[in-house]
Amino acid sequence: MTAVFDIEALQVDLPLGGALWPRLIGKAAPRLNILSDITLSIASGESLGLVGESGSGKTTLARAMLGLMPASSGTMRFEGAPLGSRASFTALRRQTALMFQDPVASLSPRMRVGALVTEPFVIHREPMGNRRERARELLETVGLPAAIAERFPHELSGGQARRVCVARALALTPRLVLADEPTAGLDVSVQGEVLNLMSGLRDRLNLSFMIISHNLAMVRHVTDRIAIMYLGRLVESGPTAQVFANPRHPYTASLIAAEPHPDPRRRRDDLAIKGEIPSLLQRPAGCEFHTRCPRATDRCRVEPPALRAIAPGWQARCHLAEPEPT
Repeated sequence: MTAVFDIEALQVDLPLGGALWPRLIGKAAPRLNILSDITLSIASGESLGLVGESGSGKTTLARAMLGLMPASSGTMRFEGAPLGSRASFTALRRQTALMFQDPVASLSPRMRVGALVTEPFVIHREPMGNRRERARELLETVGLPAAIAERFPHELSGGQARRVCVARALALTPRLVLADEPTAGLDVSVQGEVLNLMSGLRDRLNLSFMIISHNLAMVRHVTDRIAIMYLGRLVESGPTAQVFANPRHPYTASLIAAEPHPDPRRRRDDLAIKGEIPSLLQRPAGCEFHTRCPRATDRCRVEPPALRAIAPGWQARCHLAEPEPT
């Protein structure tokens, strides 16, 4: 498959504290590493699930991909073209759409739905023809009646608000959609409707999705590949079905084991990941997961693991990960 978005060895650092004092004394400001050695690609028409605990760097990665957070090193490409200049990110944002976690909060309460779904044309100064007709087309694409265009966001149900956000994301016919918790706060039945809508649009419009979520059941259902993040690093990535069937990193295995399961004999206390997430200010030596890992060895405590190839398109950052038999 042709790659829509390529990331190679991406690193993002942020300055610690104010920048004035280090300049006055002639020293460089200390920096905090929040993303490190991120190598990832998203293929045309593919859905990628980005998973990890809060604070693992998922949203930071999405912001860096859009140029909203400067990269310290590494390279990114969109449809083969390098990203880095202001002009390149401006062109990227024209072909990339965002779906935020809270659909109602992401919509201006002072604008009607028709104006909201066509606002991307105004922002990017793109011709749209008859605004009312274009709004109707977009709403019909996501299964909403044209009359919704006259409503304000507070008059919408949760499912309707989410569909409006999908319509807004589709306005400029993007190549890539970054969706942050696309089913958060929705009833189970409505979640299914939204996920089926997204899957149908992906197939019909050849869209690529990067879905950021804590909901592993949802990610398992709608994504082709999955990438797991811990403390700003990718610890495992590969085909969703294979990773769920046989996870090769202990963190991945712990997340999957902690999924809700309709078995009263399973105790969630026994499945939870032990310990607290370490601070980015004091990253553990060696494998950064060793402080919480039930399989950690002496080697894990001192030697950082490299990404190991498990199978084509499947990698894990663990000393204990073994490749698939050939």
